[in-house]
Amino acid sequence: MEEVRAEMVANVLAVNVTVGDAVEPATELVLLESMKMEIPVLPEHGGRVSRVAVEAGDVVQEGDLLVVLD
Repeated sequence: MEEVRAEMVANVLAVNVTVGDAVEPATELVLLESMKMEIPVLPEHGGRVSRVAVEAGDVVQEGDLLVVLD
């Protein structure tokens, strides 16, 4: 299991996966925006999405859970 967490305070611009999706390490899970920069969030490992904890428009803090992969 891999918990993908926010590395900074940011706005969630887009969520590109849904529960059940199979993803590879280079798959963009979430697109964040901070200080007018877009930051793609990529998993370290592949897997299947078991939980999506955010939606577009949310504001996340450093360490907040974004996506869980099994």
